[in-house]
Amino acid sequence: MNTRKTALITGASRGIGAAIARLFAEKGYHLVLTCDKSMEALEKLSNQLMEKYQISCMALQADMSKEEDVLQIFSDIKHLDVLVNNAGISYVGLLTGMTGEEWHRVLGVNLDSCFFTARAAIPLMLPNHSGHIINISSVWGGVGASMEVAYSASKGGMNAFTRALAKELAPSGIQVNAIACGVIDTSMNAFLTGEDINNLKNEIPADRLGRPEEVAQLVFQLAQSPSYLTGQIITIDGGWS
Repeated sequence: MNTRKTALITGASRGIGAAIARLFAEKGYHLVLTCDKSMEALEKLSNQLMEKYQISCMALQADMSKEEDVLQIFSDIKHLDVLVNNAGISYVGLLTGMTGEEWHRVLGVNLDSCFFTARAAIPLMLPNHSGHIINISSVWGGVGASMEVAYSASKGGMNAFTRALAKELAPSGIQVNAIACGVIDTSMNAFLTGEDINNLKNEIPADRLGRPEEVAQLVFQLAQSPSYLTGQIITIDGGWS
């Protein structure tokens, strides 16, 4: 009987998601990884992890904002210990210049996806009276960011979702927490100029951007945390906020 644990990580083809996948593979987890568009990168990562760590790893293409895509993913999963909701997109620009379609797209990928995945994951976790749902949020979900209203709203919604679902699932032994990231060095920040990056560094007490591997370490720690730790939004931002 295989006693290895299984983790599902969304948005795993690059950045924070890929770093999380690498760490969980190193720790011996079987993996289910998803992405929307970068399947070549995801399949390459999956093959590397299977070869290096002797784990099983499914690489699946899915738009996590679509209920049917999420249901298709879960149709192949019989056991799940950890769900990491990392898939996310941003929109930078004035609210008045944003279309309804763009608004719903950000809310769909960043927030609706949490509903679809959690709803499907909970029945897999209930029989063992244990499990971890970990949502990758942002400091903007707490304080908001100019020019990123939709993104901020989606992450604020994710934070409220986390706290509420944690209360609902605590009697069942399932923990729900979120990680509010500061500025992490990923492609999501590619629109920033060198001057922007330097200005940000000057505002951050740690005097640098965060690394995806640091977020991954925190995710793994939450997956091992005492059962009494639930409903928390844990900030990792170098002392910025």
